[in-house]
Amino acid sequence: MALSLQEQLLQAGLADKKKAKQVKREKHKKVKQQQKHKVVEVDENKVAAEHALAEKREKDRLLNLQSKQLAEEKAVKAQIKQLIEINKQPKGKGDIACNFTDNNVIKRIYVDKVTQNRISQGKLAIVKFEQGYEIVPVQVADKISQRDELAVVYRADVLVEETKSEEDDWYAEYEIPDDLSW
Repeated sequence: MALSLQEQLLQAGLADKKKAKQVKREKHKKVKQQQKHKVVEVDENKVAAEHALAEKREKDRLLNLQSKQLAEEKAVKAQIKQLIEINKQPKGKGDIACNFTDNNVIKRIYVDKVTQNRISQGKLAIVKFEQGYEIVPVQVADKISQRDELAVVYRADVLVEETKSEEDDWYAEYEIPDDLSW
C-alpha cells in the first residue's frame, strides 16, 4: 500500500514527527470547531477563481457587444454606400454653383440648371459620400437619414428654424428681392 505524503516526508527526513503531530492537531481542531459552531470555512482560492471567472465573462461580454456594434455600423455604412451608388443623380456639366453648409462650413458643388432647380424645389438632396458629395432623390435621402442622419447634408424641403432676436425684427418689414441666389 502507498504511503501518504506525510509519511513519505517523514521517511525522507524532510519533516519531523513533532511538526506532523502539530499539523494533525490543528486540522482536527478546525474540523471540530466547524462542526460545533457550524462555521463554514471559505476557501479563498476558490473565491478568487470564481471572481476571476466572473470578470472574464464580463470582459468577454463587453468585447462581444463591441464587435456586434462594429459589425452593425459597418453594415449600415455598406447600406448607405449602396443606396448612394445606385441612386446618385448626374451633376451635369456643372456650370452653376450650388452652395450648402456642412458642419457650419459653406461647401459648393457645380450642377446644371435642371439639377439646381430640382434641388431648390426639394426633389433632390445632397448627401456626404466618402470624400465628396452626391445628389440623390429625396426618398433615398429619407432612407439614408434613417440609417445615419449626418450623411444627409442638405435638403431644401427641411428648413432649419432659427430663433429670432430683436435685431432681426427691425428689417423684417422689408421685402427680399427675388433675384438673390444663394
